[in-house]
Amino acid sequence: MYERALSPIRIGGLEIRNRIARTAHATMMARDGKITDELIAYHLARAQGGVGLTILEAAGVHPSAVLSLANLDDTIIDGYRRLATAIAPTGMRLFQQLWHGGHIYMQPDGSPPLAPSTVPSPIAGVAPRPFTLRQIDELVAAYGAAARRVEKGGLDGVEVHAGHGYLLAQFLSPVLNRREDDYGGSFDNRMRLLRRVLAAVRDAVSPGFAVGVRLSDSADPRILAMDDVGEVARRLRDEGLIDYVNMSYGDYYAPHRQVGGMDAPTGFQIPHTAPPVADFGLPRLLNGRFRTLEEVEQVLRAGEADLISMVRAHIADPDIVAKSAAGHPDRVRPCIACNQGCIGRVATFGRLGCVVNTAAGDETTLAERLIRPVASPLRVLIVGGGPGGMEAARIAALAGHRVMLAEAMPSLGGLTNLYRTAPRMGTIADIAGWLEEEVYRLGVDVRLSTYMSADDIAAEGADSVILAVGAAFEAPFRQIQFPAEEIAVAPGARVIGSVELFEDRRADRGHSALILDDVGHYEAIACAEELLERGLAVTFVTRHKMFAPQIDITLRTQSALERLHAKGDFTLRVGSRLVAARPGEADIAPNFGTKVETVAADSIVWVGIRPGQTELAAELEARGIEPVCVGDMLAARNLQCAIREGHLAARSLPSGAVAARPIRAIA
Repeated sequence: MYERALSPIRIGGLEIRNRIARTAHATMMARDGKITDELIAYHLARAQGGVGLTILEAAGVHPSAVLSLANLDDTIIDGYRRLATAIAPTGMRLFQQLWHGGHIYMQPDGSPPLAPSTVPSPIAGVAPRPFTLRQIDELVAAYGAAARRVEKGGLDGVEVHAGHGYLLAQFLSPVLNRREDDYGGSFDNRMRLLRRVLAAVRDAVSPGFAVGVRLSDSADPRILAMDDVGEVARRLRDEGLIDYVNMSYGDYYAPHRQVGGMDAPTGFQIPHTAPPVADFGLPRLLNGRFRTLEEVEQVLRAGEADLISMVRAHIADPDIVAKSAAGHPDRVRPCIACNQGCIGRVATFGRLGCVVNTAAGDETTLAERLIRPVASPLRVLIVGGGPGGMEAARIAALAGHRVMLAEAMPSLGGLTNLYRTAPRMGTIADIAGWLEEEVYRLGVDVRLSTYMSADDIAAEGADSVILAVGAAFEAPFRQIQFPAEEIAVAPGARVIGSVELFEDRRADRGHSALILDDVGHYEAIACAEELLERGLAVTFVTRHKMFAPQIDITLRTQSALERLHAKGDFTLRVGSRLVAARPGEADIAPNFGTKVETVAADSIVWVGIRPGQTELAAELEARGIEPVCVGDMLAARNLQCAIREGHLAARSLPSGAVAARPIRAIA
């Protein structure tokens, strides 16, 4: 079925068992720059799942630029050896990416970044110090020494990161590199440092040790064009400095190009990254939001790539290769490309996670391989068939409990059913569909169209009760920034919630709409996009100082803004509030100002915080039943909270199952 994807390939003198790779991605599981048991367990789970090649997250090679891993001295070798020893029986190959961020990040001690020139980055926002010639020599030696440590630690190869706007890409750019010495000016001069680095790496390792490079263009071709990136790759190939090339897309001037969200199509990078390395003669590793082996197979058969990266797909399901190869692709837990638990959680809580896979990053305690059949199964009643309730049912059933799942609606899925047809949100329904298939496969007793009162629950006599009934659909029409302020809503003004907008998509919403976003997540974006596609003029008002701050860290806001402005008459007002609503119009004002602006608004769509439904839990407690409450019924939050809390509730049942750690804050 996946003949090309599962066929072996050679990189230099090294055989890779299949063409599925995991490129370098931040987990932030290192401690003091060293490999930890948690990081080993994370990669081991994916190695056991069948992936062919993993490239470890970027390791800083110089004290001026360190993220998580620090390959600065020989103290890292022991960690490499422990990781290599754990991975070896699985057959997966393991490379280490070597990295310097240049002007992207401040130095660890707070000093200005080091870079080719004094051009600041959009991330650090300070003028860097240019590398001196002595520092360049020191850096080249550091790359070589780092590669030697990787080989000494038992890994199979290294990849030098020269893309995504990091240091070596900065040297390649005629805009970011304004040097007037041998490292700036002409194309050859701008390539000089990368050549020296790769030559030092080659000299430091054995002939059979794999050496590759990661390259990408810039969002602005004047900074670094993809044609120039292709020329760099060809010259490195011709000079024998690399065994493979890893082609990527974008930099920090448009970070959403690097990691496409749920709005990006499968393989979105391929049209940009494949042509420059066509007929390349060395293995080409390409990227671009691949979620299934079938998608990978198509690109490989077309000859556009030799290996494909599936990072987020493996975060969501470590066993994606094994399940697919065994003829069970339907059993693969789908990545929904929300970027919330992986990229978002790294940025907010400093550690990788996953919205759909609670065990991701917590494999030492929560890996599903640790679940054992219970000695004394419990009768578990779960009320609420949204993602949180279904995850609780799935985990409880895996442990061998007798599980009944009651859902008041005629289908499982909860709010995901509402948003499955919302613009650019369809993948959210994928996880609900997978959970539904799993609970039926595991023999859960599913009762649809079954409303459960406190009396009904008590009558079931279950040993354990888990409530996952979600949040209230209605909420008080108040703004978080101004809780004491009443919004003056005149008779005849049409004010609806986001739920109502998608529940009744045939309703006439007029010619103009105001979106009042009090949350800052994707829900309001979907509402705006829905109305723009219907031809309405949309004014987007948010209390936040920026657009959709809750998903900015997921790299999805920039692409969303591009779409909204392109779709029609879209006006954005940040740091603002709704003052009054009248038929056909509304008054808005700055949060901390008095100037009122009247805008057309045949409909006002309020996206706000919905309260949890705690009454049922209180009624049960009055009857002496202590339920476990999960997800939005406590307070409306996000999908990750619902699934994680459902998972942990089931893992914590008094059954002899592996104990879960306490619920932590969730991104």
